Amino acid sequence: MFKQLADLIEGSNNIVFFGGAGVSTESGIPDFRSETGLYAAQSVYGYAPEDLVSYTMFVREPQLFFRYYKENLVARDAQPNPAHIGLAKLERGGKLKAVITQNVDGLHQAAGSKNVIELHGSNWRQYCVSCGERYTLDYIFDEASCRDEVIPTCRDCGGIVRPDVVLYEESLDSNVLDAAIAALLAADLLIVGGTSLAVYPAAGLLAYFNGDNIALINRSVTPFDDRAQLVIHDSIGEVLSAVVS
Repeated sequence: MFKQLADLIEGSNNIVFFGGAGVSTESGIPDFRSETGLYAAQSVYGYAPEDLVSYTMFVREPQLFFRYYKENLVARDAQPNPAHIGLAKLERGGKLKAVITQNVDGLHQAAGSKNVIELHGSNWRQYCVSCGERYTLDYIFDEASCRDEVIPTCRDCGGIVRPDVVLYEESLDSNVLDAAIAALLAADLLIVGGTSLAVYPAAGLLAYFNGDNIALINRSVTPFDDRAQLVIHDSIGEVLSAVVS
């Protein structure tokens, strides 16, 4: 199967990668929607993960929102794994034209990828909801910048500083969606990896791919397995590392 993927890559000139949480779990970043994540959220914080990172929670209980967010959704010390590194190599070689990611950790950029389309934003970017002033990730962890020791506030206007990520109940950015659709329409090979393809509307973007071949790499079965020309149930880091090298 690895050789089949290598052959598909060799015969393609406009590859797009579409990835999810499974790409980052191999860097030690837990999937907050996993069984373990669900249990931890419910037992420690009293809510499901989707509720904790919802717009409603941000507005109504910002202290709980930021406590959960800082303790569970930010991994400042995480490093790119072989999947991120392999994709960056494919881009440098002119094969890979875009990475479309559902992750917010910035690890694709850290590995060297340039054209990264972040469907759900990035936790490395922060902004004030009142005046729009931009801040770094480190800023929201500085207790001197926080109200009640956890809610980051703007040094200019005192408004809440929130992560530049798409929360549950919020819509995806239309410009980001347009960029993802354009990349998929132009692709001749779509590699899907590390995603259960259960989160919409992101998973629905695959319908815009008009090329001949889809290669799907995921440890578990997905609803799209029967639509792919090649399915590999294995570690995405091991697969891409072996194929690209």
